[in-house]
Amino acid sequence: MNPVSETGPDRAQEPERPGAQDIVVRVHDVHKAFGAHQVLRGISFEVARGRCLGLMGGSGTGKSVLLRHVIGLMRPDRGSIEVMGRDVPSLTGSELAEMRRHMGYVFQEGALVAWLTVAENLALPLKENSDLSASDIDEKVAEKLALVHIPDAGRKFPSEISGGMKKRVGIARALITDPALILYDEPNAGLDPEISRAINDLMREVSDHMGSTALVVEHRVECIETVCDEVLLLDKGEVVVHAPVDEFFQSDNPRLVEFLGPDLRARSKKRTQP
Repeated sequence: MNPVSETGPDRAQEPERPGAQDIVVRVHDVHKAFGAHQVLRGISFEVARGRCLGLMGGSGTGKSVLLRHVIGLMRPDRGSIEVMGRDVPSLTGSELAEMRRHMGYVFQEGALVAWLTVAENLALPLKENSDLSASDIDEKVAEKLALVHIPDAGRKFPSEISGGMKKRVGIARALITDPALILYDEPNAGLDPEISRAINDLMREVSDHMGSTALVVEHRVECIETVCDEVLLLDKGEVVVHAPVDEFFQSDNPRLVEFLGPDLRARSKKRTQP
């Protein structure tokens, strides 16, 4: 274990670094400000192939801004961002489009096209970005609907399915191109605890089945514990703690303790202890 930064009483830790060819996302010393408001203050982290990194932090700490940098919707004021070996800020529009074909994005609200069926929503990225035949597209749609355990939902419209099913459809759509990197933005948003647990289990199952790399922005501890291999806490635009998931929730860093709250932290520590 090597120290990566020290921004408080705890020294942030991360596992030993894999080889450079195994790094899917590399963020180094990224700064971003909007006017006088400094949102990101020297953020650095890496995500190795097949690993899932959770991003936690309060509102306004820069989590969603960080995701936008990873997919190239924003450019840093300073620092570097590499995704799948590409320097994201330097990519042209066509190069960004090509990179995004290898990424899947799960939106908070699902972002399904209301006038298309579930199957048509899933097929849309393939029709726009691949040369697959209609039968091959239908086969991939059926495969991904089965993967998220809603094999018979293809003919339904988004208005005809529940919030939990919409989230499953959103995950299936993110997976339809077999992406190398999946980004989840608050995957539990708007879901009750029981459905959230089912979605968390599904995300873990998908990760194990596909061996994909993932970034998860989420504030619910149960999701992070179930899905992620490592966790990073952002506070005031800085990395406060970065550690494997079990060590993260046992950390005594005061800013992490304050973020989680004593009761939630105690339950987390109890679940992660052997």
